[in-house]
Amino acid sequence: MGKLSNIIPVSDLRQDAAKLLKQLRNNNEPFIITQRGRATAVMIGVDAYEKSEHEKELLRLLAKGDREIDRGEGYDLDTVLAEADAILAKDPL
Repeated sequence: MGKLSNIIPVSDLRQDAAKLLKQLRNNNEPFIITQRGRATAVMIGVDAYEKSEHEKELLRLLAKGDREIDRGEGYDLDTVLAEADAILAKDPL
C-alpha cells in the first residue's frame, strides 16, 4: 500500500470518477475513500481484485491440504508424482 495521495474524499470521487478509474487501471494502487474524514471504503482495480481472489483461493487450498494431512488423509508425495507422470505420459505437451 502506499502514499497519502491515495486517500480520496468521497466528494472528489464524485467529481473525478473517470480520472480515478484511469489511475486505477494504470498503476493498480488502491484508493482509500473517506467520508467526513474517516476511511469508509477501498477501491481497487479489476486486475488487482482478480489477483487477490486467486491468491486467496490458493491459500484456502493449501490450508485445506494442511488439515487433510493433520487428519492423516490425502496421498503421499510418491503417489502424487507417479499419478502426475502417468497423466503426462498419456497426454504429452
